[in-house]
Amino acid sequence: MVIVRGGGDIATGTVFKLHQCGYAVLVLEAAMPTAIRRQVAFCEAMYDGAATVEKVTCRRIDSIGQCQKVWDNQEIPLLADPGAKAAGVLHPQAVVDAILAKKNIGTSRQMAPLTIALGPGFCAGEDVDYVVETQRGHQLGRIITQGTALPNTGIPGIIGGFGAERVIHAPSSGQIKISAQIGDIVQKGQALAQIGSVAVPASLDGVLRGIIRDGFTVAKGMKIADIDPRIEQKKNCTTISDKARCIAGSVLELLVRHNVRRELAL
Repeated sequence: MVIVRGGGDIATGTVFKLHQCGYAVLVLEAAMPTAIRRQVAFCEAMYDGAATVEKVTCRRIDSIGQCQKVWDNQEIPLLADPGAKAAGVLHPQAVVDAILAKKNIGTSRQMAPLTIALGPGFCAGEDVDYVVETQRGHQLGRIITQGTALPNTGIPGIIGGFGAERVIHAPSSGQIKISAQIGDIVQKGQALAQIGSVAVPASLDGVLRGIIRDGFTVAKGMKIADIDPRIEQKKNCTTISDKARCIAGSVLELLVRHNVRRELAL
């Protein structure tokens, strides 16, 4: 059994991979997660009761005792447990911190025999056993045994020739009213949403790959939408990304490596 902290789109890639390989996975999330790529984020089950990504369903539960029933149905349980208290009760084989908060918000090597963190904010060998690189490029997915991942640049990876322009941040604080849906073809300047009296325009032409939930209260500067300039890639809105799959492969490698070494030691 593996606990994964976080259920956003990158975390979902790891959860999906482990589930497909036969691991019993429990996802721990905040009560009100803020996913942007909502169609490929298991954390959406926190709002809707269940979320299905590529034919795999994640189901919200209210207590640890409900995990087994969900596993028996070949689904993935999701529990509101931002402090990861479940780890102290269930004693998982591994804990994966996939929150991508760019800092450690409570994961430690004492949580499980194997601890893995995705991205910056952790030191392999100190905070956790291993860190997996999450920055796009040649190092993506690299397993770090000592030290940290590359520092967060704050600049999204280049897709279709665009980087920072792909990501839209809230121009003001308040409740957001969405006027465009994930998968829509949008044009630069088109209104995607409204925050009070302030319009949120599209930053470039492309496919609206992600946007925060309608009615959410956002803070100024918060990431609220993501546009893919490759219009022909519209189908990607509903599939796990190459980045998430690459990272998931590294997590799976670490789990298999850990199991093999344990068996050889017996």
